[in-house]
Amino acid sequence: MTDYTDPVKQARPRKRSLFELIADVPRLVTELVTAEIEQLKAELVAKLKALGIGAGLLAGAAIVLMFMIGVLLTAAVLALSLVMPGWAAALVVAGVLLLVAAILAWVGYLKLKAGIPPLPVDTIESVKRDIDVVRGIRKGGIS
Repeated sequence: MTDYTDPVKQARPRKRSLFELIADVPRLVTELVTAEIEQLKAELVAKLKALGIGAGLLAGAAIVLMFMIGVLLTAAVLALSLVMPGWAAALVVAGVLLLVAAILAWVGYLKLKAGIPPLPVDTIESVKRDIDVVRGIRKGGIS
């Protein structure tokens, strides 16, 4: 005689006790943390690779732009050479470039001077005031 048992009962795993489930928690937490770290690594590698490719393409675009500026300057010299000698046209374009460079350098110098010293002075003073308030010290003396 063949034993016909319920196939649903055969497929069910045995029920584990509460102590067995609690004993598995550290292993499950470790596996979860390990899986999360691996996912983080994979995501960071993909993003850093995309950043590297993007930065390389931007650098290539900047180089092509520099060549384009050279061509435009040459075109300016050639256009001016139609109304004056070529050497004078080149000197005029060079003079304009020198003037633009001097203005940019002056503005840059002023911005650098405004940023010296590179310390967050206002924030430091604010933190000192906050510490004094926590300590109970006022400007006029101890409260």
